[in-house]
This record gives sequence, C-alpha cells and structure tokens, in this order.
Amino acid sequence: MERGTRTPRAASALRALASGPDAADRLRRTLEQALVFAGAAFAAVYTPGQDADLLCLTESAGVPGSLYGVRDVYRASGASPVAAAHRARRPVWPGPAEPGGRAAARRARPGGRALAALPLPGGGGGCLLAVTEHPDGFDAEDRACLELIAEAVAGTAPVRAADGGDLPPGAFSLAMDTGRVRVGDDVLALFGLGPDAFDGRVETLLGLTVPEDLPALMSVVEADRMSPGDRELEFRVLRPGGPPRWLKLRGRLLPGGEGRPARLAGTVADASALRSDVTDVARVQRLAAALATAGTVRDVGRAVVAALRRPLRADRIALAGLENDRLVVTVLDPPEPEAWPEVWRSRWRTEWPDAPLRDMPALAAVLRGGRPRIWPPGSTAPGPALAEVGPGGLAALPLPAGDRTAGVCLIGWDAPHQVSADERALLTAFAGLAGQALTRAHAFDAEHELVGMLQRQLLPRRLPRLPGAVAVARYLPSTAGLELGGDWYDVIPLPDHHVALVIGDVQGHSAAAATLMGQMRTALRAYAVEGHPPDVVVSRANRLLADLGGDLFATCAYVDLGLEEGSAWCVRAGHLPPVLRRPDGHTEIAEAEGGPPLGVAAQAEFPMSPLRLTPGTLLALTTDGLVESPGADIDQGMARFAHALAGADPARLGPVADALLGRARRSDDVALLLVRYDGMALRPLRESWTVWRLPEAVRHARRFTGRTLRSWGVPADGADAVLLVVSELVTNALVHTDGSVRLDLTLVGGTLRIAVADASPRTPVKPTSIGWEATGGRGILLVEALSAAWGTLPVSGGKQVWCEIGVAGPGT
Repeated sequence: MERGTRTPRAASALRALASGPDAADRLRRTLEQALVFAGAAFAAVYTPGQDADLLCLTESAGVPGSLYGVRDVYRASGASPVAAAHRARRPVWPGPAEPGGRAAARRARPGGRALAALPLPGGGGGCLLAVTEHPDGFDAEDRACLELIAEAVAGTAPVRAADGGDLPPGAFSLAMDTGRVRVGDDVLALFGLGPDAFDGRVETLLGLTVPEDLPALMSVVEADRMSPGDRELEFRVLRPGGPPRWLKLRGRLLPGGEGRPARLAGTVADASALRSDVTDVARVQRLAAALATAGTVRDVGRAVVAALRRPLRADRIALAGLENDRLVVTVLDPPEPEAWPEVWRSRWRTEWPDAPLRDMPALAAVLRGGRPRIWPPGSTAPGPALAEVGPGGLAALPLPAGDRTAGVCLIGWDAPHQVSADERALLTAFAGLAGQALTRAHAFDAEHELVGMLQRQLLPRRLPRLPGAVAVARYLPSTAGLELGGDWYDVIPLPDHHVALVIGDVQGHSAAAATLMGQMRTALRAYAVEGHPPDVVVSRANRLLADLGGDLFATCAYVDLGLEEGSAWCVRAGHLPPVLRRPDGHTEIAEAEGGPPLGVAAQAEFPMSPLRLTPGTLLALTTDGLVESPGADIDQGMARFAHALAGADPARLGPVADALLGRARRSDDVALLLVRYDGMALRPLRESWTVWRLPEAVRHARRFTGRTLRSWGVPADGADAVLLVVSELVTNALVHTDGSVRLDLTLVGGTLRIAVADASPRTPVKPTSIGWEATGGRGILLVEALSAAWGTLPVSGGKQVWCEIGVAGPGT
C-alpha cells in the first residue's frame, strides 16, 4: 500500500465499520485494521477488570500474542507498556522518539519486535497494544493510523447485559468456576430467548444446541480442557418451526490470578449467511454436482467461485490452469483488471493474463510441493505478483489431478482473515474436486477446438468479392457434445456476373455428416461452375447423394443471382426459403416452391422459383438451428427471424449477422448467409459471334472483334493485342476441336474479357519448351503474355477458354 494514502483509507474503513450492521464483530474488525493499515502483526485491546488493578485482554487480532510474549492480564500499577500507557494517558512508542518509553519498549520486544501502546480515549480506561515485525518499528503514518484505531475502539458503544453489567455488542463473559454467563439481549435473541426467560446459567444455553455439536462446544466451555488462548468454532442452535441456526463463537480464556476465577470472554455472532443452512459436506456435494455438468474450463472456474466466494467472504478468487511452465488465468472474480495487481495488468495481453512461473517463485514452490499454502495477515509478503491479491490474507490451493497439478486457485482477503481449521479442510476438499474437473475441461476444450477446426476447414475460408453485392456468412457450432455438424454455406462466382448462393444442412451430427457435407458442397460447386441452370445443379447433386447409398440425407437452398439485373432463381430441396428485406424495411419470406431433401428420391424434381431484387435488398439464408425452438412451430421462428431482419441496418452486415446469431439456441449448429444486392455501378457491354468452320473463319472473327471495339470506343492502338489473342484462341478451337465455336466479348470498365467456347472438354496445355524450328504451340504462350489473366471453365460438356486484357474505353 502506497505511503501517504493509508491514513485516509484507514479513516474511511473505520467509518464504514462504525456504521455497519455487524455490531457483534465490530471490535475485532476494528482491531484488524491495525494489521492492514499500520503493518501490525498483532493488535489487542485491554480494559480494566473487576479488580481495578488488572488490565485484561478483551479482544485481539492477528497471530497469537503468545508468540511475542504478550500476556492476557497486566497489572495497572506495573511497569509494562500497557500499564504505562493506561496510567499516563499517553502513547508509549518504541525507539528514540519517546525517550521515556525506551526501557519499557525494550522489555516488551522479544525477538526484536517493536511494540506500541496507546490509551483509549474517554473515561473508561484501557489501552490499545500493537506489535510489528518491521525492523524500524512503527513510522509516523503507522502511528497516525493506530491513533485513529484507538479512537474507534473507544467509540464502540456498550450494551446492557442480562445481569446488569456492561458488555460490547454480541459479547459474553463466562465465569469458569460457577458457570454463570453474562450476555447481552442480542446474543439471547440468537438463541431464541428473551431477557426474562434466561436464568444466567450456561447450561441453559447449551441445552438449546444441536446434540451433535454439543461435544465440540463443551470442549470450549470446560476450564479443565482449555489452555489460555483464542478459541473459535461454529455450532447450531435449535429453532422451533425452522432449520437450526448456525452461530459462530470466538472466545479467549482469561486467567484470574491471585485466587480469582478464570473466565471465558468473547463474542457470539450469527453465521447463517456464512453457512446458508447447509453443512460443509453439503457444500462439497453441491460443488461436485456443479462440476459434473461443467463442460469448459470457464464453467469449472465459475462453479468454484460460486462455491467459495460467499462461504469464505473472500474479496478475490483467481483460477489458473498450468500449461507447461506458464499459468494461464481462466477465471477472475471480480473480473475488472483494476482489482488485481499491477504486475498482472502489465501482462493483460488478451482477455485474461498469463505469466511464467519464474515470475512468482512463492507460487512455484507451492505447486512443486503440492500442498496448500496460507499467508495470514501480517506475514511476509509472497512477492509483488501475489501480495496485492490478499493484503488481509492469502490462500494458494494447488489443484491436483492424479499424479500432476492441473492448476492453482488463489483466494484473497482485503480485511485480515484467519483461515480456520474447518476452512482448511473445506478448501482441501474443493481443490481435489476442482483439479479433476479442470483436467476434464481442458480435454473437452481441446477436443471442441479440434472439432471446430475441422468444421472450419470444410467451410469457405473467405467469401469472394462480388461486383454489385456484399456477402457475409457466419457459422456457429453446437455446444452440445463434440460431434461435427453438417451445416454449410457457399458463395460461388459464375460467368457473366452471376453468383450462386448455397446453404444446406446434413442430417445428424457426426463425422459421417461432416464428410457428406463436404461432398455436397463440392458437388454443388462443380455442377454450378459447369454452367448448368439451378434446377439441374440441384438435381445432379440429388442423384449423386442417392447413388452414394448412405442413410443420411441433406437439405439445401440454391439461389442463382444475376448481379447485372438483380434477377434470381431459387431452388429448394427440403430447406427453409430465403427471407428478403426490401430497401424500405419491409420483409417477406420468399414463396419458392420446394422439392424433397437431397438423397431421398433419385428422380425427384426441383422446380425453380423467380426472385426479383432491387438495389438495397437484403437476402438472408439460414439453417433451422437459428429459427427452431422447443415447443414452437418453425413458421413462428421464421416470422421472428423476418421481424429481426426488418429492424437491422443493411449497411453493416457483420453486426447484423452477429445480432441474429445471438438469438440462436446452442443445441444445434447454425449457418447464416446474408447478401446485400447493390446493383452494378458499371453495366457490362457484351457481344457474341458464332464462328463457322470456314477457311476465313479467323479473319471473320478478327473483323467482328474490330467492329465491336470501335463501337465501344476502344482506341485502335489498344486493339492490336486483342486481335492477336482472338486469332490465337479461335485458331486453337478450330484446329483442335470439333463442333461449334462461339466468341464472347465483354467490356466492364477498362477490362475486356475474351471467351472462346467449344465442344471439347480437353483443356489446352501450355508447352514447357518449344524449339526455334517449331511452327506451332506458341498460341497459349502468346495469350498468357498479352493477358492480365487467363484460364478455362467447363461449359455444358465442353469448355471455355478466357482471358482478360486491360484496354482504354468507356468508364476508364
């Protein structure tokens, strides 16, 4: 904690305690602030006893005071720092700052520890005692914080006890010789008693406890079984008409001395919020049940946080998996980076931080040993990477998984917190369960990632750029199980500025379904590129699937969209129809006739339905995982989908797709394809020529090309290369093929596309070497040299050889 900021923070914390509802625990929590803000390892308050010459320990916090030679009772007339501060009504500090207190401080510093005693303001007497292990003792800011704490301790309001004495809220005092107990009305209310119904005997209170908890409680209240020191336990009291109430007892045996009886003093508080009316065994059972259904690493982390945060009243919980020599944090609670150490924030590379173990040697030692490690408040800090996680106490739990350590769970407290024996046992049980669950979750995550990677490999890696349209697609795998899904989508560019939009779903979730999905996607793409109309493409895919002879079938929707005019033809094979969002926001479910799913009947017919898209229209194709829901008709799901699409912003297709997927149920795969038709800014110019097999065929083709280029405004100096390419392609088709030959010219902007189609499926081969004496074989080499790009396409049993050449013309 930074210097110069502790005093105001201490004042703020003390004000919060003064106004808090937990009056029974207020004195102890007030003392704990000395551990947090003043660097004390032990803090206690002494008040005058029944004998005015005795100062008795009323409450303490931190490590046991016996480690520092601190006694439970001091004589007010003695030479101890406690007595000196009480009599003189002024603080006693170690060191040269207070010369009068040097001797007393030296006597009270066993092992070199420094001590401070401050009188409690007011007329009640008593003092605050603090011990630190810092070699320089308490500095000026430490002293200022201690003075604030002394004032807060003195301001704790007493309440009237049942026998007429004064006790702090929630406190009790038990005389060990007579069994008479002094308690306040608030403690009696916890036992379900009124002041008039209590006879002052401890046996009356013990008789209200659950019998199973009585032996542990008797071991505390019987003097012959106790030694001086702090005691803490939880027990249950019976309540008529309801479950037992958990109470927490904190007590200290104070010796009487000189014939006076010893007494047990402490507090009793309601622990129902901590216990939630269940036992530790029930908590472990609940965690085991939650971890049994936790599929991912984050699910495991959330279950652990939910099981530990409230019972332990922890301020921070972190769960990290161990990967090689690095800790990868999977769950932080609270999740804000500002709540965690600075060294962690510097490594906040992505969503969660990760760090090598060499940066945290204390934690590395814990993981090597395999045993939980508790750093109590006031202990030596375990390093900068961990100290800020729990300034009031820190627990590090290795998470065992067989013969290895799967990770670690860190639990931190801001206020000083002593981890009890019951809490240690609870943490040990939790650690074993969490370690096994974390190992299973890591394996599940790895398999799920492998499944997702295989699924992504079967889908398009990226969608093509379309002239006059924009397309986006999303695929959302199911979270149920680890099997591959059969949903797919595709965007297939076709000649003449057409595009095929495909979406489909194979029955089932298995490797066979994923394999069939890949086959169907490949088949539809191959048939579409061959130039077949949509109904023929789907029919051939149907016959292929039927011929494979498998038990699976597939649904499919295929849309052939002409980007020049916005005209489209839709074919459905048992699949959902497209949804159209018009530019004015109106949506409609396309009335497209449908055939049976692919693979059901080999001779099935698949009718084509026309669609008309105006610029600004959004076309949506999806699978049933997005619109189906249990207990609802699929038509209702389609209506909801269309309604959601109506409120979307078509200018931002990516966010629209993400928002639509947010409505999906994760028990099924989901594929979504959105296409916004904008219309082509530049309309292509086209001309075609059927080449007759005549001796002058090439000359006629060149003459047709020249006339076309002149009519399009292409300068003569840019036509020479085009005429040469036309000559070579037409000559190649006439010499090496039979049947008709067709020449197509298309000009878009400054790019001229030359395509020569023939009836031969044989693709021209570029020669690897040509001798100087050869008279042929240079045609394709010339085409490649003069063109920006060239290639071949299958067209209705034949092929089309095409190339693109940059020319100056309209729109350039």
